[in-house]
Amino acid sequence: MTQRPAVVPAPAMIHVGDGTFLLGSGVVVGGEAAASALCAQLLAQRTGLALETGADAQLFCALIEHGEPESYRLRVTPEGVQLEAPDAAGLFYGVHTLVQLVARHDGEWILPAVEITDAPRFEYRGVMLDVARHFHGVNTVRGYIDRASALKFNVLHLHLTDDQGWRLELSSRPELTGSGAGTSVGDKPGGYFSAGDYRDIVAYAASHHMTVVPEFDVPGHTHAVGLGYPEIAAPPAVSEAVDDAVAQFGGGMPTPGVPYIGLAVGFSSLIIDSAATDEFLTAVFGELAAMTPGPYLHVGGDEALGTPPADFAAFMARVTAIVAKLGKTPIAWHEAGAAPDIAPSTVGQYWGFVAPTADSAEKARAFVAHGSRLILSPADAVYLDMKENDSDRLGLTWANGPTSLERSYRWEPTSIIEGIGEDAILGVEAPLWTETIVDAADIDAMAFPRIAAAAEAAWSQPEQRDWESFRGRVAGLGPLWSRTGIAFTRVAGVEWAYDED
Repeated sequence: MTQRPAVVPAPAMIHVGDGTFLLGSGVVVGGEAAASALCAQLLAQRTGLALETGADAQLFCALIEHGEPESYRLRVTPEGVQLEAPDAAGLFYGVHTLVQLVARHDGEWILPAVEITDAPRFEYRGVMLDVARHFHGVNTVRGYIDRASALKFNVLHLHLTDDQGWRLELSSRPELTGSGAGTSVGDKPGGYFSAGDYRDIVAYAASHHMTVVPEFDVPGHTHAVGLGYPEIAAPPAVSEAVDDAVAQFGGGMPTPGVPYIGLAVGFSSLIIDSAATDEFLTAVFGELAAMTPGPYLHVGGDEALGTPPADFAAFMARVTAIVAKLGKTPIAWHEAGAAPDIAPSTVGQYWGFVAPTADSAEKARAFVAHGSRLILSPADAVYLDMKENDSDRLGLTWANGPTSLERSYRWEPTSIIEGIGEDAILGVEAPLWTETIVDAADIDAMAFPRIAAAAEAAWSQPEQRDWESFRGRVAGLGPLWSRTGIAFTRVAGVEWAYDED
């Protein structure tokens, strides 16, 4: 059998040998307990085979003393399978690579003979899920963690607040969810995570080697805050852009004290020069920090069009200082680079285009000038909510029109911001905004297969990245995704594989 292994993201080194390893009900999986149990579970899900775990194993998972964090080595021969890694994360990723290799041939389940040595390019490999525009509950978030971690993402950024809703219960400010969580875009039902729900998500993510990065977006995107705490909310700044969005999408104009269900942005702001606002920020970020074991808190800072520039700069300096004093690393969208006194540790998240404007590039470079680094999320490449075709039911097109799978793949992180090289890039993140995304099936349809292109940008070395190779490899994941219940979109231009009967 000759077949190019469908491994995504592309490993650092892969050599295809001769022969195959036959997977059957007599195969025993052994070694490190968590990895061997996961391997047996995922292989059973993929093949239907009930594999045993035990000491006399043909498929063995082992921790070793040396190696890069998250790296692994995988060797498949006709006689057996050996997976080694220096840490649990490496074994986890190696198991998922192993499962991607599974194929059906002549009525049997097999693994091709291969040798793989692999390690990540960037330490931060993120996906973002917006639960504010439409609320997505714990089970949906768990499902997204399953899907993303299988592609070797290690960060889940949760966009928890926006004009349409506040989605995390806080004891210090109960009216944030008491008044601000009842609706979503288009007057769909709202919702929120209890403190227990959030702990569950954080723990589930950790079990999949993912860190949760929670975001409270301030000072803009804060209309929902004013529903419960009007004393810290500025009046809506209605602009021509707001008028245009309402005319195109409906949802009505933003009105103080009334939930906002439209798609306009840039009209809301907290009151900047206010002791009450500072008390609010200290309370909500303090509580969020106590709930979040990971190192990052995201403070937003994007599209604050209703906040005068000088006020915005002062505000971002204050909120990043609050987060830094809590012992966390602030992350902010790249507009916050305009604030000269921002906390020096603040990581910038660039969401402009692959070909940046001079203004967005300057603001992004400011984070590096302060001594920090950048996360790259170019909207016209890795925003997973962009339509793939104009005629698609789901998604938007504002990021340079529809985004094909090929366009989502053909970009290089070090080529985005002039003067920003590999050392200044913390990683890559693929956001999924949910203005049009209502349920888990919508998430699957929009994220897959383009999420795989983002995974490869985050994990794989430049010399391993090739569009034609990727198109063939992602096609080979069709049977795995189908078997695991991922409702992916079979985009045109890819010869999607199917399992043999």
